[in-house]
Amino acid sequence: MKAASQKWLAKAKPFARIFEKFVPLKMGYARVSSVEQNLDLQLRALEKAGCKKIFREKASGAKRERPQFERMLDQLRAGDTIVVWKLDRLARSTRHLLETMEAIRTASAKFQSLSEPWADTTTHAGKMIMTILAGIAEFERDPIRERTSAGREAAQKRGVRFGRPRKLSVDQQRPARRLVLEGKAVSEMGYE
Repeated sequence: MKAASQKWLAKAKPFARIFEKFVPLKMGYARVSSVEQNLDLQLRALEKAGCKKIFREKASGAKRERPQFERMLDQLRAGDTIVVWKLDRLARSTRHLLETMEAIRTASAKFQSLSEPWADTTTHAGKMIMTILAGIAEFERDPIRERTSAGREAAQKRGVRFGRPRKLSVDQQRPARRLVLEGKAVSEMGYE
């Protein structure tokens, strides 16, 4: 009997892997700011919450480039839930938090903070609060755009140029154009 059940399990494993792709996953994200700090408390809480996959990071929350954070968002599928021990483990600024929430919402996934019950899009109340926060952020974006645009226009009227500075002055550009028309390579011009 034991041999028959082992054969059945061996045949069932490939099928289980196929269906595993369609089962929503609880993914945990644990982060500490420095190499000396320990992730143990967060890892225990995430495992207790039922996270099957946990992304671990030792990097400042202020850094935008966090490889494990990006990897987690890349693997996010519809129905999945991202779980953190505390909101500050996910993001250090309101703007970054809201951008992350938008990425999660766009993926048709959910979010849950174990220490802040109001930050839980798996509940109706949590969805409502996160929607209100997203609305506030969107409301603030429009005036920022308007102020930025007005500031840019005023700076241009004062003669401020935007973009990369030119490598060649106007006096250098004329002979450079002539040399290019003659078929010379940029390296031959001596402007590098």
